[in-house]
Amino acid sequence: MISLLTGIELDHDLRCGLAGYLVAVSAAVGVGEESCAMDLDHPTSAYIALDQRLPRQPRRDTALLWDERHGWAFAMETHSGEDLLVLAYLGGELVPSPDTVGRFVTAVQAAGGASTSPVPPEPRADRDDVRARLLRYRRDIWAATAPRSHFVISPVCS
Repeated sequence: MISLLTGIELDHDLRCGLAGYLVAVSAAVGVGEESCAMDLDHPTSAYIALDQRLPRQPRRDTALLWDERHGWAFAMETHSGEDLLVLAYLGGELVPSPDTVGRFVTAVQAAGGASTSPVPPEPRADRDDVRARLLRYRRDIWAATAPRSHFVISPVCS
């Protein structure tokens, strides 16, 4: 049985690693980190809003979705507020390099979306492996927005 402290430390590592990875991927696809969101529930997932729209659907926003079972997917918003429509999956590694994700987005946008119905890759979650890969991107988040009169003792992610 995992102790409470160990569980908290693992969640902390996952949060910090995923935060850093999302910052790197968002930069590779040309958006800021304010376009990112993450959910640490099981399965861990993330969302990155993209600035570009597809020529065939100029009124619909696009986004990248990631989860620890299927990896990255390129998706399009719906008008009805339902789940996003997945247009393509990257496949391969669950935590590919940010440049690989950037090339995937460029290819999907250049093609105007997916040419076939997307089929998700087989689930391949190994939470410890995903966490280890994300830790390479670990981001130390300091309270940069705190007034200068406040002294920050430790980072949120260290």
